[in-house]
Amino acid sequence: MKSDSIAVDVPAESSSAIKGKAPLLGLARDHTGSGGYKRGLSIFDFLLRLAAIVAALAAAATMGTSDETLPFFTQFLQFEASYDDLPTFQFFVVAIAIVTGYLVLSLPFSVVTIVRPLAVAPRLLLLVLDTAALALDTAAASAAAAIVYLAHNGNTNTNWLPICQQFGDFCQKTSGAVVSAFASVTFLAILVVISGVSLKRP
Repeated sequence: MKSDSIAVDVPAESSSAIKGKAPLLGLARDHTGSGGYKRGLSIFDFLLRLAAIVAALAAAATMGTSDETLPFFTQFLQFEASYDDLPTFQFFVVAIAIVTGYLVLSLPFSVVTIVRPLAVAPRLLLLVLDTAALALDTAAASAAAAIVYLAHNGNTNTNWLPICQQFGDFCQKTSGAVVSAFASVTFLAILVVISGVSLKRP
């Protein structure tokens, strides 16, 4: 006797179906990886903002308390050097205070980018405002640096004499304030780069 064999044809999955599924799986993997990468950038962004706040606050506080009086002759005849004697230093204190206030207010938005690393709106807002804060911070630090340079070295062409030999504490404080301001400029520049990289599509 011959036994009849029954063959069951199992339809193979078409190549078009395979091609249709593979990109979806790849997209899901890329999506997850991008989220983790951007979350790491957002955490770094938050830490940099804290560092920038400390640097800017130190700069504003140091410049705002820079004051020295030389006890020459009598109490009625004294020489004093203070930040509010120079409009440039006044602008420095106001501008750095504004930058510090902005950085504090930007912390909640930075937290949002950590919770939702793929959100575009908060990151775009931070990019625009960080750029404006960077411009203001750079202008204030550069203007103050020019005055500090004159205080240390003077200018023989205009008969501006250096005053740091007499007002040593005043020059030390103003120089420290300028250094702290440029540190905050560096942090803000890195923040702008981070925001730009985070907005890049995966």
